[in-house]
Amino acid sequence: MMAYLVFLGPPGAGKGTYAKRIQEITGIPHISTGDIFREIVKKENDELGKKIKEIMERGELVPDELVNEVVKRRLSEKDCEKGFILDGYPRTVAQAQFLEDFLDSQEKKITAAILFEVPEEVVVQRLTSRRICPKCGRIYNLLSLPPKEDELCDDCKVKLIQRDDDKEETVRHRYKVYLEKTEPVIEYYENKGLLKRVDGTIGIDNVVSKVLEIIRWSGK
Repeated sequence: MMAYLVFLGPPGAGKGTYAKRIQEITGIPHISTGDIFREIVKKENDELGKKIKEIMERGELVPDELVNEVVKRRLSEKDCEKGFILDGYPRTVAQAQFLEDFLDSQEKKITAAILFEVPEEVVVQRLTSRRICPKCGRIYNLLSLPPKEDELCDDCKVKLIQRDDDKEETVRHRYKVYLEKTEPVIEYYENKGLLKRVDGTIGIDNVVSKVLEIIRWSGK
């Protein structure tokens, strides 16, 4: 299956979860800009890593030119030749235009931009309940995917932590930034006839089924 997909939606909409499931089913690689930048923050001890960390902890967006360069390098890798699932990018119209120009240069086009619609209060509930293992990186949710023992990683048996960008004040700020900066991207793809809307509150299996249906129809 070949598809060039953009996953849109507020933080906590489930984009990463759905992308991983679609990758398992189709083999289309899941590319998360959030994961890429978190790796940079962990590995880099220079000013770049510190700057990105400060931006992420404030719940703000990394500048377009930096994000674009990171994405371009990743999409140029061999595993993306026949498709990709972009999770967390583009977040601005400028990024969307950069992506379109880059794909044009590769004689490729976006198959669909899938918008997962989730209300703010659901997002806040989901993200403030999220915990991560500081050792292995495994992600849990105290409401929907809790660990077997109270706030201990099932694998490492170490205490789970809450990321700074999952605290309520930051989550609400991230949602506000999403509305201000990312909603124009929704309009951008809608005007091009590429936008597909999916209710992100109907359960993982149902959402994945709808996404697979969109891929099949869009690929015809």
